[in-house]
Amino acid sequence: MSTPDPTDDAVRELLLVMSRLIGKIKRLPPPEQLRSFDLAPRHLSLLSVLLLDGPLTVSQLAEKLSIAPTTVSLIVSDLSRKKVLVRHEDNADRRRRIIDISPQNRPAISQWLSPGTRAWRHALTPLTSQQRQMVVDTLLAYEAAFAAAPDDASAD
Repeated sequence: MSTPDPTDDAVRELLLVMSRLIGKIKRLPPPEQLRSFDLAPRHLSLLSVLLLDGPLTVSQLAEKLSIAPTTVSLIVSDLSRKKVLVRHEDNADRRRRIIDISPQNRPAISQWLSPGTRAWRHALTPLTSQQRQMVVDTLLAYEAAFAAAPDDASAD
């Protein structure tokens, strides 16, 4: 009989927690006024950043989302056509555009996405900055390992 891996208890608990979280998140319907916009996860990430950080340029959004500026531009164009986002001229550099959530959609988007931000703040606030960074690093490592796993891998 093999010796159990000391991390198995934590893995088991995290698998259960992740399953519950994903289930709850998937059951959160968008507010009525946003349902026709067919919002995808990439849209939600961008909207969450704008809620948290306020108006930003395309380059700033790309940096915060860790995606290419051209991808951000496509998402912003899509959401601007749907009147979810607005673009304003940057007073400091008239060639740049500042992206923000449209005033008519901000309350609904905030009501929909803010619970996630509040939950993260509640969980992370008691931690030290090093502990918070460890949580982030652990989730990033999990994401990378999950992405690298073959699709047909059997359970360990």
